[in-house]
Amino acid sequence: MKEKDRPDLYSGLMTENALVVQELMSSNSLAVQELICGNSMVVQEHSLVSTDHSLIVGQEFPDVETCRRVLKDIAIALHFDLRIVKSDRSRFIAKCAKEGCPWRIHVAKCNGGPTFSIRTLHGEHTCEGVHNFHHQQATVGWVARSVEARVRDNPQYKPKEILQDIREQHGVAVSYMQAWRGKERSLAAVHGTFEDGYRLLPAYCDQIRKTNPGSIALVYATGQENCFHRLFISYRASVYGFLHACRPLLELDRAHLKGKYLGTLFCASALDADDTLFPLAFAIVDVESDENWMWFLSELRKLLGVNTDKMPVLTILSERHPSIVEAVETHFPSAFHGFCLRFVSESFREEFKNTKLVNLFWNAVYSLTTAEFEAKVAEMMEVQDVMPWFHQFPPNLWAVAYFEGVRYGHLTLGITEVLYNWALEGHELPVVQLMEHIRNQLTIWFVERQNLGSSWVSILVPSAEKIILEAIADSHCYQVLRANKVEFEIVSSERTNIVDIQRHCCSCRRWQIYGIPCAHAAAALLSCGEDVRHYARECFSVNKYLEAYSQNIYPLPDRTHWNEFGDGAEVGGRKVDVIIRPPKTRRPPGRPKKKVLRIESLKRPKKVVQCGRCHLLAKHSLKAIHMDANDQCKRVACCLVSLLVNVWMPLSHPYNAHIRDMIGMIVILRAVVFDVHVCCSKPLLTPCSIEQN
Repeated sequence: MKEKDRPDLYSGLMTENALVVQELMSSNSLAVQELICGNSMVVQEHSLVSTDHSLIVGQEFPDVETCRRVLKDIAIALHFDLRIVKSDRSRFIAKCAKEGCPWRIHVAKCNGGPTFSIRTLHGEHTCEGVHNFHHQQATVGWVARSVEARVRDNPQYKPKEILQDIREQHGVAVSYMQAWRGKERSLAAVHGTFEDGYRLLPAYCDQIRKTNPGSIALVYATGQENCFHRLFISYRASVYGFLHACRPLLELDRAHLKGKYLGTLFCASALDADDTLFPLAFAIVDVESDENWMWFLSELRKLLGVNTDKMPVLTILSERHPSIVEAVETHFPSAFHGFCLRFVSESFREEFKNTKLVNLFWNAVYSLTTAEFEAKVAEMMEVQDVMPWFHQFPPNLWAVAYFEGVRYGHLTLGITEVLYNWALEGHELPVVQLMEHIRNQLTIWFVERQNLGSSWVSILVPSAEKIILEAIADSHCYQVLRANKVEFEIVSSERTNIVDIQRHCCSCRRWQIYGIPCAHAAAALLSCGEDVRHYARECFSVNKYLEAYSQNIYPLPDRTHWNEFGDGAEVGGRKVDVIIRPPKTRRPPGRPKKKVLRIESLKRPKKVVQCGRCHLLAKHSLKAIHMDANDQCKRVACCLVSLLVNVWMPLSHPYNAHIRDMIGMIVILRAVVFDVHVCCSKPLLTPCSIEQN
């Protein structure tokens, strides 16, 4: 269809719309005026997705900026270039950029009001329009308006996706930088700028304290310019749930933020009755340092009230960086501070790079008694000397048999993955929006887990119930000998264990370590008619799970209702009304590196396959063993080629003829063996092949 034929299709519709507009304008109805002035912006904002790009004389716009945006959208949709002839506070004149095309529009300000209306319109095009994908009206501002709705729902909307979507939906090609800048501009329009995020922190903390009484929300500034220094937030619902229903086990970890002004997100998290993460406190600091870790643990100690009766002895898990170790020893001197096993295992793997040794290491980690641990260490020493590494990572900080605290079988930092995802999802957001994202996530978790806990009918949570059922099933193969009212001797074909049901202990140590009766304890309890579930620790009960989430995290009002200064920020140890500015640190140029977080399974050692013919080891299958052998053959062939180039040529002298003949014979023999190996698909350099030869 030609451009000049398009206006005729809508002539009847234009006439009808013009009459309706004139009738509405003639009436002085307040509702009509509000509709024109207030809602026209909303209608025009969605013009990009509208299929009706018609213009009529008398059509009104709230202001000249809206008029410009609408005409740009129409020019892009109908694929013609727009040239602005005149644009000021009272009028806007534009025409088609192609010479000789009569399309022209004149928009002027209405008398007695802020609106603009179309006075004259020549709506017929005689030009061919724009034939390529590049359009002058596809500016950064237009890109920002086009993707604003998508960015509002998904801040991770990538510039490459913006390029592809704009080309598919509008038939326009924009550059990567235009897409990136458009996304940045739309993010600022939706969530505010990064600078606004720091400025609103005092008001944000004030709203948290008002809407969630008993919560802690503190912001600190530093320097003469009042640059952001620290932010600490902990909700009363989380503090109550930890002190009354969670295990005395805390995880400490951090995630580096990749936003415009960088920073680090600290977190202290607990575990609920069903082994689910229970975040307790958060902090954002300008930079990770010894001083900031000391401050974070100090605020955490004040929050928990370590000297009160409700606070038992804590067990703390972390990667044991020196700054964390010093802070824990200062503020939680009685706590047991252990290593995260993921950190320790990665160090061991990088140090030794031996699959058999790594599997023996995991067997040693899960050994319940010191005798079992020492036996596994002895096997490791037969493979390689590991004692220097053990001096660097003492077993009492990570081995189950030697660790003095109670970890309930929880050996790794589960909060690491959550923090990594939060930092990844919120790195495009200002600091206030990032903390709101975390608060919304906590609110969803609390509501979902309240409903989930209410649906359970058993005494224990499902994870503990599963362990109990497995213990009961395994208990039938044991012989029970009762020594007295509380002590039992459990006899099996392998060993004998002593169970004390009053002290909740077994000589295998599983009951003490995990807090749930082992198979030996289950056999003893069933023999005297007791319910095994009643002997699990109270922290695994459904009642404790429900109590952990019994309090609510309440929403915050819209930011338009916040007082800009709130109750002030901490500056020099006192609260003052200040405008907090961003920290001095800035994100370096270039694309930020994304760390791939490896969350490996720590439930059991990796399976090692051994070839019965050549006794080589591999991680997966026999095929992997012989693929490694094939690689060895290829390396041998490369070495032979290098030998010919570097040795054979210098031996071309007549005096070295006998040496040259000897090397030639070796090369021929190796080539024959190599051909036989390739034909038979058998490994060449393996112990079994050497013995056979």
